Amino acid sequence: MTALHIDLARVHDMLDDEGSDPTEFRVLVDRLWPRGVKKERLHHDDWDQDAAPSSDLRTAFHSGELDFEEFAGHYRRELDDSGAAQALRQRALDAGATRLVLLFAAKDTEHTHAQVLQDAVAEAGD
Repeated sequence: MTALHIDLARVHDMLDDEGSDPTEFRVLVDRLWPRGVKKERLHHDDWDQDAAPSSDLRTAFHSGELDFEEFAGHYRRELDDSGAAQALRQRALDAGATRLVLLFAAKDTEHTHAQVLQDAVAEAGD
């Protein structure tokens, strides 16, 4: 299996840069486009809404119905059932990438779905 390094990056930290190099595959992994961000300001290779948490799950987490650990468990089951993590990994590899950058808009970088997705994509390569 080809090695794929998986990184996380906040959308707002990546605006107006030069874009990805040929060995990098940048994917927005939020279900909704980041508020206040013009599409031409974010250089990305793909927008994978299928890899994002379902709207119901995202709403439950943001409303406080679920803590991060509960949210992560539910989201992981969604990813396992859908095969979205494996599909995302495969698209990055098919593009010739050795580095996958998961872009997300959340301000809280310690409790984000992108962390859960990062683990799931990594495990899809094991």
